[in-house]
Order: sequence, then structure tokens, then C-alpha cells
Amino acid sequence: MEDNLLLDAIERYYKGEMTAEEKTFLEELRKNNPEIDQLAVEHTYFLQQLGKAADRNCFKETLHQVESKLINEGVIKHKEQGRVVYLWNRYKRIIAVAASIAIFFSLVTTSVVSVYNGGKKDSKITPLVNKTIQLEKDIEALKVKVGNSSSAIHPKPVFKASFTATGFLIDGSGYLVTNAHVINDAKNLIVENNKGEQFYATSLYINKTTDLAILKVNDTSFKKVKNLPYSFSRSSADLGEQLFTLGYPREEIVYGEGYLSSKSGYSGDTTSYQVSISANPGNSGGPVFNRNGEVIGVISSKETNADGVVFAIRSKNIYKALEEVKQGSIKLPFNNTIKGLNRVQQIKKIEDCVFMVKGN
Repeated sequence: MEDNLLLDAIERYYKGEMTAEEKTFLEELRKNNPEIDQLAVEHTYFLQQLGKAADRNCFKETLHQVESKLINEGVIKHKEQGRVVYLWNRYKRIIAVAASIAIFFSLVTTSVVSVYNGGKKDSKITPLVNKTIQLEKDIEALKVKVGNSSSAIHPKPVFKASFTATGFLIDGSGYLVTNAHVINDAKNLIVENNKGEQFYATSLYINKTTDLAILKVNDTSFKKVKNLPYSFSRSSADLGEQLFTLGYPREEIVYGEGYLSSKSGYSGDTTSYQVSISANPGNSGGPVFNRNGEVIGVISSKETNADGVVFAIRSKNIYKALEEVKQGSIKLPFNNTIKGLNRVQQIKKIEDCVFMVKGN
């Protein structure tokens, strides 16, 4: 009974629940009695292991929550080998060894209580403690491996695209502009940045007349862009004005440059420009910039009978689209931070805001 009271006192000391007088008394008792001091050391170690075991259980629960979240978002499926399953298959031997740590906890506790109840030391305690320490090291190594693997790999959605195009941010919260003809019949949409990261998106607005569409990224992993580097022009571009574009005619972002060849589009359409620039189908929905880094248009289509002839929707139509969609939360950028920079520096700041649009 006295031993149980002593263990209880050690536990209160470990948790910081003792008064100053009680702490002083116990510390003096440990100094004058080696056996009590050894009991305090081993029982404190036991309590530390219990705390770490609780941390491991929380870690395991976090893994299950991550798996459930990925399944709910459609990133992995029950039939697929998700990240958690992959980690289990890779480290299951270590985990199996680590699971036995609970048995050792029981053995250590039993040995401590039985030894001190009998008033004798047991030479088997030390080997048990040493084995427990080694198992604890294995668990910590596993946690590091799992943590590093989870942070280093971002699983992409399983997505077979039937078309690709380009879109670009008009609001850093995840609103993008692209072409209406591109996503008109799409049931599923994702957007992919120049780092290969993919995000789920939905269409918020489609106007077949102006061929403009607004997408909203609906993905918790998307990080908002605080300040877009470019602005949007309300005025008309000048004939012969130097222009450039960024887009995804292939799997990586591509730069193109040219000039304004006509102030009207196909068949004299005054809502568009004719631009002399190299473009391919994947460029549809891409931004057209003037030398100051202002968006003057959105690439819509190209002339099939002439090379380098592209039509771009005037940027003022984006303002009209926002009036129609009635989304007051969408804020077009007004501050242009790339005016006066050389072209290479402008591109570096813009390319993170231009996305590949995929759909099926």
C-alpha cells in the first residue's frame, strides 16, 4: 500500500501537482534512499512513455483523417492505393515491431510493482527498459519518414482530360478567366499551375456570345495570391502595339510575342482584336499583355487560313462579365507592379497566375 502511495506521489511530482513543501520532502527522500530514487526514475520514464504513446495514437488518427479527406475530395478512391496505404505497405514491418511497445510497457510496470512490493531489485528490468528505448527510437524514425513523405509528395487527382486550354487569375482568391467554348460542355474541371499542382474548379459564368467563362477554384489546397502583378486595361490597344502572351499549347507554359494587327476581330467584330502572334489550340483562354503588363485581351480563336493570325476578346468584356455574374467578392487588380520591368522579370511574376485548364 505504501508503495502505491509512493508511486502516486511520484506521478504527482512528475505532473507538477505537488506543493513546494511536498516536492522538497520527496527530493530529500530520494537523496537519502537509493531504492526510492531508482523507483522514481523508472516510474517517471514509464509516465513519459505513456505520454508518447498517446502522441502516437494522435498521429495515427491524423493519418486516418488525411486519408478520409483525400477520399472525400476525390483525390484517392477506396479501390486505389492511397498515400496512407502506400505508407503502410512500405513501413508495416516497423509498425508491427512498434506495436509491441505496449506489451513492454505492461512488462515494465509489472516488474517495477512486483520488485518494490517484495523489497528487492530485479535484474530483468534493465534489459526491458533498454528494449523499450530501442523501440521508441524505431517509432520516432517512422514518424520522421511518414512526415517527410507526406510533405514531399502532393498526389494529383486521377483525371483523364478530354481537352486542355489556358486560364488566368482575375482575383487571387481563385477566380480565373478562360473561353466559354472551351469549358461549355465539361462536367469536370481542374486547373494546373506551372509547378504541376492541380486544383478542382467549377464554372461560375459562361457567355457564349463574348466567349468568356469565369471559373472558381474549389480546393482547400489552393493558396490564395495576395496581389496579382498585372492590371486590366479598359481602353483600346493601338494598332502595331507590341504584345505578348503566356499559355499552355503543351504541358509546360509557353511564351509568345507579336503585335496588334487589327482593332477588330473576325468579320469586323468590334468586341475583339486581331493579333499577329503564334498560338495553338491550348492557348485558348490565355491572357494577352501589352508592354506595361496590362491585360488587353483573352485569346479566343485563330484564323485557320493564315498562320500567326489570332483573335482576342477585348479585356473590357471581363468587366461586363463581372457585372453580369454579380459576384461582388471578385476584385480585379488595379495596381500594376510589373510596369517598367524587363520582359523576363515580367514573365517570372506573371507565370504563377496562368493555369492549364483541363476538363472532361
